[in-house]
Amino acid sequence: MNATAENAHAAGHVAPLPTIGQSRWIGFRTILAREYGRVIRIWGQTLVPSAVTSTLYFVIFGSLIGRRVGPMGGFDYMQYIAPGLIMMAVITNSYANVVSSFFSAKFQRFLEEIMVSPLPNWVIVAGYVGGGMARGLMVGVVVTIVSLLFTHLQVHHWAAMLAAAVLTSAVFSLGGFINALLAKNFDQVNWVPTFILVPLTYFGGVFYSISMLPAWAQQVSIANPVLHMVSAFRYGVLGTADVHVGTAFGIMALSTVLLFGLAVGLMNRGIGLRE
Repeated sequence: MNATAENAHAAGHVAPLPTIGQSRWIGFRTILAREYGRVIRIWGQTLVPSAVTSTLYFVIFGSLIGRRVGPMGGFDYMQYIAPGLIMMAVITNSYANVVSSFFSAKFQRFLEEIMVSPLPNWVIVAGYVGGGMARGLMVGVVVTIVSLLFTHLQVHHWAAMLAAAVLTSAVFSLGGFINALLAKNFDQVNWVPTFILVPLTYFGGVFYSISMLPAWAQQVSIANPVLHMVSAFRYGVLGTADVHVGTAFGIMALSTVLLFGLAVGLMNRGIGLRE
């Protein structure tokens, strides 16, 4: 009788098993913590380069070329390009973090350990994308601080500015995940940034207003999604935009949903995981 009571008492102190929701949250948090730790651990490679690059842009484009360009959109040229440079840093770092981290997990074969865990694929995707967003937004803050050393920025719409940064970071983190998933070697990892991402960014209104372009070029520029992202962020900071802000946010939100669905769908089918 006493033994039975002792067993029951001991059993009462056994920690209950986590629920499915708790297990998924632990898995997501673990992946996110690993990605965040990776960014902080190699901060000299993840945070510093964007600060140096943005400083060079401000010195060369802002100070030297900007004097010849003059005001743009009713703002000093250096002030006008600041939101674009911030967004360019968010885009490139969000993309680069996920594509390098996830492809490394494939290449080094430790992704298999994650795949055999009881985590659904959407949690794995969310964890890696969350890590990419963490780096992208942290670098965005760093570049913003650098911008304030060269020009004055007064935020007009905080909600629009933050929403544009978060959605843009999510879109390109998802793009990096899909690129890493489909890539079979390191050359293919670099194809998209070199031949797609860089041209879209430089022609996305970072350094100029599309109102300076001829009519046909303005119509072509409207098809560039980066233009909508940069314009939405610039609207939040300066209160001016080259495109309809509502349309821009619609494009970003829809792109996030579609790319997330595509990434999870590819994972579910095992595409890029079995090679």
